[in-house]
Amino acid sequence: MSERRITSKQLLQKLQLDYYLDLNKARYNGRKVAWASSIVPQEFMEVMNIAVAYPENHSAAIAAKKGALPYIDQAEKMGYSNDICSYARINLAYAAMKTNEIPPLPKPNFVVCTNNICNVLIKWYESLAKHFKVPFFLIDVPFNHENCGVNEETSTFNPIPQDRIDYVKAQFEEFIKFLEDICGKKFDYEKFKEVMTISNRTAKAWSKAMNYASMMPTPLDGFNMFNYMAMMVCLRGKKESAMLYEMIAAEMEENIKAGKSQFPGEQKYRIMWDGIACWPYLKHNYTSMLKNGVVISGSTYPKAWEIVYEVGNMDELASIYAGIGNNRNLADQRDIRAVIQRSCKCDGVIYHMNRSCKVMDFMQPEMRRQISEITNIPFVSFDGDQSDPKNFSEAQFETRVEALVENMKGNKEGLAQ
Repeated sequence: MSERRITSKQLLQKLQLDYYLDLNKARYNGRKVAWASSIVPQEFMEVMNIAVAYPENHSAAIAAKKGALPYIDQAEKMGYSNDICSYARINLAYAAMKTNEIPPLPKPNFVVCTNNICNVLIKWYESLAKHFKVPFFLIDVPFNHENCGVNEETSTFNPIPQDRIDYVKAQFEEFIKFLEDICGKKFDYEKFKEVMTISNRTAKAWSKAMNYASMMPTPLDGFNMFNYMAMMVCLRGKKESAMLYEMIAAEMEENIKAGKSQFPGEQKYRIMWDGIACWPYLKHNYTSMLKNGVVISGSTYPKAWEIVYEVGNMDELASIYAGIGNNRNLADQRDIRAVIQRSCKCDGVIYHMNRSCKVMDFMQPEMRRQISEITNIPFVSFDGDQSDPKNFSEAQFETRVEALVENMKGNKEGLAQ
């Protein structure tokens, strides 16, 4: 009798459960707890054996379980505008309400954020620090107004200027001192290299696994990127995460050999999804696309987590964290999306006009116009929100998908003639 092999889905569920169990046992085991923004340099905290909670991830999980509204309503009662990020509103209300939300987040010893995603994070985490009466560390990352460019061969951003690298690197050094004071022990630079090696292994495995979506036909159901990314946020420095994404890549290779796909329907049209998922309506969005034979073959999500650098190279580490896609000017963001659309052989694009993410919203109309001139494929946008269910219309989304399908069909018929 052959031994039953665990699947990547089962491993993902186990890692998620183990992560929250470990997080909530941390204080009992004498470990410090941090609340951190999603693309923060976790390598430093992993070295110090700090248990790190990610409020953005937690808010997304609450929204996906359709539990966001009580927190959103409470945030409004607390005086927070409904124009700010819904992740922030959910988390700030969660911190104040002291609910028994599953999974729960333990009280932090300190909070830390980088503003490489958006500047809302600064006031959000400052508010958390005041609420919990704990230290707050900010790694300030200036916005990259220059056109640093995109490497089309590797589908990656080019490095940012050296003066910016030096500025961010100096803050990394201050962060190390801060962690030494918090933890009462010296930073272990040999362990730092070990953590960097594991983080690189995880990022490379993630990139390999998610890039299989670009194949024709795709063996990966691109919507699963939204589910798989959880551990890239929480556990990039753990061997278990590297194993997960290596397992996913191996499963995709088996699908390719067997001529199978995770996508259960006919792959009529390939699209790029641009923007964060609508977590409260994930199933609705998916089924609306599935019934029209629309599969995601490209996304900006994987690129945000391809945090690969030379082990021991602090300059490159600073460059990667300072050069995240959201922290790039319109030209860079346009070009990386155009590269994704071409390399993933997309027939069309769905742009999520996310009411929570102003840094994406304000650029998007001009960006999608310019990209359309480069790629010459149809696109649609829809109004939504990453976690506030009030900012979404099911009927509008369905109509937009149908309109995109009609245009993609016309394009294909035109090319065939």
